Amino acid sequence: MTDEIKLEGLGVAPGVLETIITIAAEKVEGVACVCGQGLSGLVRKAGQQAGHRSVEVVVDESGAVGVALHVHLRYGTPLRRVAEAVQFAVAGAVSGQIGSEVAKVDVFVDAVTFGEQ
Repeated sequence: MTDEIKLEGLGVAPGVLETIITIAAEKVEGVACVCGQGLSGLVRKAGQQAGHRSVEVVVDESGAVGVALHVHLRYGTPLRRVAEAVQFAVAGAVSGQIGSEVAKVDVFVDAVTFGEQ
């Protein structure tokens, strides 16, 4: 994908953001995987239509970063606690690696898995 986004003068490839977000989320205890349908078109500009993806990053006109990701959690873990931990981990990773503040992280729990995935 050739869409590069600009964050405070820094050009970032969508795959870089996907990797940062996925690794941060999957390190959270209770997350089985960051899962969704198709990863192409990871980053889009505000106002563009988007399909169902496992990770999506939106940068609005003011430069605010918003993240949405779809996860599968392990059975027996408190959903709210894990989702909040994912929000914190992803916001910290994006801010630390890219240097941009994250306005929001929306976590969608798409499934609960049993056993190892």
